Amino acid sequence: MKKHGDRVVRPLRVPATTLSIPRLMSPLASRSVISATERRERLKAVYEQAKTCTRCPLHQTRTTVVFGSGNADADLMFVGEAPGANEDKQGLPFVGQAGKLLSKLLTEIGLDRSDVFICNTVKCRPPNNRDPHPHEIESCNEYLRSQVELIQPTVICTLGNFSTKLLRGDTTGISRLHGQPEVRTIGARAIRLYPLYHPAAALYTPSTLEVLRADFHRIPDLLALGAPEQPEVEEEVPEPEEPLADAAPDLTAADEDLTAAPAPEPEPLQLGLF
Repeated sequence: MKKHGDRVVRPLRVPATTLSIPRLMSPLASRSVISATERRERLKAVYEQAKTCTRCPLHQTRTTVVFGSGNADADLMFVGEAPGANEDKQGLPFVGQAGKLLSKLLTEIGLDRSDVFICNTVKCRPPNNRDPHPHEIESCNEYLRSQVELIQPTVICTLGNFSTKLLRGDTTGISRLHGQPEVRTIGARAIRLYPLYHPAAALYTPSTLEVLRADFHRIPDLLALGAPEQPEVEEEVPEPEEPLADAAPDLTAADEDLTAAPAPEPEPLQLGLF
């Protein structure tokens, strides 16, 4: 299912706020420039920031931060709402009944959880599984956008109202939008956004389950379209380095043979963040 075509150069742009998330990618960073291993390590750096986040009151009641799991080099990404009790204990998203349904639907279209990346709009469990508050979603927004910029998915499936409204920047509900893909720009990356009902809403409602299943089975066709055309990115011209003051090269027998062929780059690794 993976397609390793040329990727358009994408920067990681993190809004300036009181949270210090490092600028993890250069203005010209892309899959073709930065290795899969390096992008994975940069994603882990964002995870390390999230683990100790105290930007909203949810840190006071969480057991663990649920950052996300799956393939950090995935073409397909799922964004849900918030961790529940099981997720809070295990530190992994979608491990309860809704997660089992999500895994089953993935199997039906020939995919596994290890093929995709799964996360939520909010990384900490709201008390008593209540809906996340707007300021809590906003507090986690940088983490989500960093995940999108680093994973560089082709398709993002939003699961339910909260993630759909957040990533569309619109208040239209999921009942009107489900199963209707559209091209959206998130940060500096254009993706195919595909709203779906949340699996939890389909657990006990057969009619909703059938709608979700029908929408799910269109995902392979969306992936086959590839990434949409990307926005133009201005190249940053580096400042010229100051020349060294008449420094003569020290060429000795121990110097590296500059005529030797460069060592081949290692094969890209299959990435799973956890």
